[in-house]
Amino acid sequence: MSGCLDNMSCGECCSNLSCTCGILDTDWFAERRNAISSILAGCLFTVGWWIAIDVGAVDSKDFNKAYWTCGVFGTIGLLMVNAVSNSQLRGDAYVPGALGTTGTRVWMVIGFLCSFGAIIGASFILFGEYVYKKIHPSYPGTGFFMQNLLIFMATIIFKFGRVEDAY
Repeated sequence: MSGCLDNMSCGECCSNLSCTCGILDTDWFAERRNAISSILAGCLFTVGWWIAIDVGAVDSKDFNKAYWTCGVFGTIGLLMVNAVSNSQLRGDAYVPGALGTTGTRVWMVIGFLCSFGAIIGASFILFGEYVYKKIHPSYPGTGFFMQNLLIFMATIIFKFGRVEDAY
């Protein structure tokens, strides 16, 4: 299974993933792919929750307190999706786990459902409660939407940006 950073190049000066212009050293990135993906995902997740906490601190009386649940479900989705290794999904794991490959895939689908549900809920908060009803300030709706979008991006980058080396 290929990752999102496998075929990265820096333009016409690169051939066969060997950079001649010095802008992008793919060997350096390839060696640190897991660290870069983890740090980027962690930063996105942190910024997402930072925005939500800022909404709560700045506009605490301008939004319904139930809007926090979207971020919580997005975080649960992140944990569920990334708790499963790719080898367990493929059925290549040495220890298949309690429910085997099928249970792992069901767990992964539920995790993605939590993540997508959080984005859909945050979209409803932004568009249904703030844009459509023309409530000002609309910062709480925008903040909660950005929070869930960043958490979802962190989920995808952390899951598919890393590689599992066969030892």
